Amino acid sequence: MPIGEALRLAQDSELDLVEVAPMARPPVVKLMDYGKFKYEAAQKAREARRNQALTVIKEMRLRLKIDPHDYETKKGHVERFLKGGDKVKITVMFRGREQSRPEMGYKLLQRLAGDVADLGVVESNPKQDGRNMVMVIAPHRNQAATDDARRSAKAEKQAASEEQAPPA
Repeated sequence: MPIGEALRLAQDSELDLVEVAPMARPPVVKLMDYGKFKYEAAQKAREARRNQALTVIKEMRLRLKIDPHDYETKKGHVERFLKGGDKVKITVMFRGREQSRPEMGYKLLQRLAGDVADLGVVESNPKQDGRNMVMVIAPHRNQAATDDARRSAKAEKQAASEEQAPPA
């Protein structure tokens, strides 16, 4: 349709002629209320930002000569972080002569990764970084989605119960 005819049609119906696909041949335009179109686009963008997952990286530091009880405590913290849907950066710190034994740090990190394998997956393998050895464990995708759904359902349920409760 010629542009002049489209503009006349838009004026007759009191709408705007909005170009929706400028790169198409021929360009695609629509008759619509441009203010309403902009408002709906902003709403969609706001909704997308709200649903975007915020990735948080928690850090757990270990020493090479860690006591078995301390190891279990740190492992419990890592499990809690992974259940919460957060990534965990595990750092093994080397001191003095320990720096000449990086394979022991690697073994410790592999042991921890094996212990929490049901909750998370190793995202970046152990790497030597100066005096430290670093590894990142991320929660399983479906686990994080399930936890997010559980949290949102709990929040909705709590909000509904607060609405129904009589004022004190």
